[in-house]
Amino acid sequence: MPGGPRHAPRPRQAMAGGSVDEGKVTDVIEPVIQAAGLDLEAVRVTAAGRRRLLRVVVDSDHGVSLDDAATISRQLSAALDSVAVMGEFPYTLEVSSPGVDRPLTEPRHWRRAAGRLVQVTVVDSGLVRGRIVAADADGVTLDVDGEPKARRRFGYAALGAGAIQVEFGHPPTELGATRDGH
Repeated sequence: MPGGPRHAPRPRQAMAGGSVDEGKVTDVIEPVIQAAGLDLEAVRVTAAGRRRLLRVVVDSDHGVSLDDAATISRQLSAALDSVAVMGEFPYTLEVSSPGVDRPLTEPRHWRRAAGRLVQVTVVDSGLVRGRIVAADADGVTLDVDGEPKARRRFGYAALGAGAIQVEFGHPPTELGATRDGH
């Protein structure tokens, strides 16, 4: 209506409530995820119009199936709805497993990537590319040149974030890669 009062749109942050504390969300959902035998990898809350999008990334040593994601999603929804941690606006919950582009930063990430080709910056060695032969609590063994004689052991303190290299076809199985380092 011409000449009538005009209301400036509220800032996006204000429309979404802007007060969701990801730490508090984590405090609510982490016990549910752990009880399901999964690891919480990431929590991210973003504004999506008048709603919020809550992205939760979970993983396990056995992977995360679609059924696992659906089950944990229902359990997380119930836990979140029992407290007011998400604020007054509606939200969409998205549960997923980490993608191949997730950086390898924790010992469990390296262990779960056993047999995969990775690239990583190593202190005093620069950029190293190799296949993960074994990963345990102390470090990673890489087959650097594709030959068993070129296996090198690196402690986690010497490693930057590893990046899985996408390969087309099947990785070699003769390496005997294991997830537990044996």
